Amino acid sequence: MTQTDGVMVEIRWAINPFRGDKFEEVWTPAAEAALDYGATQWALYRAKEGMLDFVQTALFPTKEHFEQYWYSEEIAAVRVAAAGYFQVPVLPTFHVLAGMGAIAPVAS
Repeated sequence: MTQTDGVMVEIRWAINPFRGDKFEEVWTPAAEAALDYGATQWALYRAKEGMLDFVQTALFPTKEHFEQYWYSEEIAAVRVAAAGYFQVPVLPTFHVLAGMGAIAPVAS
């Protein structure tokens, strides 16, 4: 993948105490909906310690594809529904791939 192959978007969510489970329930379908707006992958990670920090990532062809997702009526409505679960501001950051690797599991 080169710099022209897409943009990885990262959103860090700081969740209010006692709201982590509810945020996860409400936001997971919204994170997955990135695929409907051109993303080729998505993930929502939850901190193991404390359980109140989430990191959402998605790989979009362009920043404009992300903006279509983020500012869509569908996702704006979910953000409104989740208001009070997370701290604001929520600031997406954008990254290009500088390197990557993986180890394939050995078949037994």
